[in-house]
This record gives sequence, C-alpha cells and structure tokens, in this order.
Amino acid sequence: MAEKTPPPPSSSSNRRKARAARGQVQEKSLECRKEGPWSSSPSASSNKSPLQMVTPVQPTKSVDSPPQMVASVQLSKYDSLGTSCANVSVGSNSGAAPFDICGDSKCSVNVKPSLLEINREKRRAKERSNSVAQLQHLRPGMVLLKNFLKPDDQIEIINLCREVGVGKGGFYTPGYRDGAKLSLRMMCLGKDWNPDSSSYGDVRAFDGAEPPEIPEKFKELVQGAIGASHEFLKGRKGTSNPSVELPPMSPDICIVNFYTSRGRLGLHQDKDESQDSLTKGLPVVSFSLGDTAEFLYGDSRDDTKASKVDLETGDVLIFGGESRRIFHGVSQIKPKTAPKWLTDKSNLQPGRLNLTFRKY
Repeated sequence: MAEKTPPPPSSSSNRRKARAARGQVQEKSLECRKEGPWSSSPSASSNKSPLQMVTPVQPTKSVDSPPQMVASVQLSKYDSLGTSCANVSVGSNSGAAPFDICGDSKCSVNVKPSLLEINREKRRAKERSNSVAQLQHLRPGMVLLKNFLKPDDQIEIINLCREVGVGKGGFYTPGYRDGAKLSLRMMCLGKDWNPDSSSYGDVRAFDGAEPPEIPEKFKELVQGAIGASHEFLKGRKGTSNPSVELPPMSPDICIVNFYTSRGRLGLHQDKDESQDSLTKGLPVVSFSLGDTAEFLYGDSRDDTKASKVDLETGDVLIFGGESRRIFHGVSQIKPKTAPKWLTDKSNLQPGRLNLTFRKY
C-alpha cells in the first residue's frame, strides 16, 4: 500500500516558522553587538561607598541606537578640569574591562572609502587651510597653531594613548558622589591629578596605580609647537621678546581626556600646579584630535562673555604668560567632524581626544 502524502503546511504554520527564524537571527545579531566597541557606564545606584565609586565598562544591551558611554553634566558643576573638588570623587575601573579609545573592531565592518570620498576630504582640508590662518594670536600669551600636528603624528599619538590607556593607570571615569558620571574619560601621565584634593601625586588615590610616563614623542611635539609659536611671535609688531610673552616649558604632566559626542567641560582655571610654575606663567599646551570642539576662553567664569574658537583635529593651542590663568572650557563637541582618513587609520571612537601638557 502506498504511503499517504502529507498535507501541505498551512499558511499559519509558515508564518510561525518565519518568526522563529527571525528570532534566531536577532539573537545572533544581539550577541555580536554585545561584543562590539561600545560600552556604557553603570547606573548611579551602587552599594559602593562614595569615595570608592566603581565604573565598570559593561557591554550595552540596546540594539536600536548607539549608547552613550557617560552622562552629560551641567557646566556649572565643573571646576578645575571639569570637576568640582567639593562634590566629586574619583571613579575606579577596578575589576572592569579597560576603556579602549579605539574600540573593538571584532563585529565591525570597515568599508574602504571611495575615490570620490577621498578627494572630497582633500578638498575640504585644502579649503580650511586656505581660509584660516595657520597661526593665530588670540590674545597676549595665547597662540593657536592650526593643523600643526601632521597626519602621521596624529595617528601615532592616538596609538600611543590607546596602548597606555588600556593598561594600569589608564583611562577611567571621574564621577560625582551622587553617582553621576562626567562626560569624559581621563588618564594622567607623569603625575596623577586628584579631583578630590585638587593636587598632584605620584600614585592614583583610588587604586594605587602609578601614572605612566609621558612618551618622548609627545615631549618633542610640545617643544616643536612652542618653538613655532616663538617664531610666529617674532614676526608680530609689538612683540619684543617671545619668551616673555610665552615662556619655554618642559612638561612633566599630561592630562589626557576623551570626550564623547555629548562631552562638555565648564569654564575653569588650570591652577593646581606649583606656585613657581604659575608665577612664571609656564604655558599649557593642548593637542586636539578627532571631532571638533567649540572652545571657550575669557577672563571670568561667565560663558556669555567668553570668546569662542573651533579646535579641530591636529590643532595645538598654547596659553601662558598673562593668559596662564584664563578661564577656559568646551561648550560642545561637534559630531562626525573628524576626518575620515583619521578614523579609518586609527579606528578612533566617535569623540575628541585631548592632551594638555604642563609643568608642575
């Protein structure tokens, strides 16, 4: 006897199988995303003590939109380097995966830019170069060197910061005692800066880590920028001695901040260095890489009276002499303004990498 032919599956049965298949695909996609480069800070609720706030880097569970790594904080809460000494405790990454400014490309797909995109980038860079003075005298003791850092130097700086930043004494998230997190990651080189005490030390308070040394490459670039500023000042009328307006400086401290696209830094003064350094007006030298920052500066903490200037990738800003104690900050990070060649070659996460050098 011939076997009976089974009836064809119903349309409802087909729909159930299709939904099950889609569910498996979504689960695999979610697993891949969990292993991706993005991470988010934990919630403010923690049973740790206020002075031992832990900020582990946990994978995001959202698949709908890119998560924000840290929360935005009101400008008025910031003091030196964006932290209020009375209200802030140093965060800790103890037991957590290290923060990687270049992310993890395990689940990402790098698409090679087209020739059209490459040529467009070159035209934009040339237009910026022709329309903006390469060296600008913003005020006495304050010089901006546009596009001073060469492309190869920018890539090397990012790679060195990434290498040091994932190790002991690397990037961590400063935060408030109420659990709020600052919208940046910080790492100190040479000496550690403690937000609680507004002072420098040889070890990091919350984990005892010694700050990594400042790479010699960074010191060479700082000296080159100061030398270029002196040459620029020599050609200006009214500048008799460039070394008086902008004193020479050999850095022994570098504070590295990584801002997300929502990063902010309220107006503050850099005034925790030694009295000798401040009295001599030894300058602060700032490197910008990645997305553009809208930088504020002025003689008071009133942001409505502050001047503004865009700091783009490769720019170096120097302020010393009579401008050494100016109020300064970052009002916004402009998303997707980093050149494509930089992000393609370095895999730098969206945001801005900022290095500020000074002498204790």
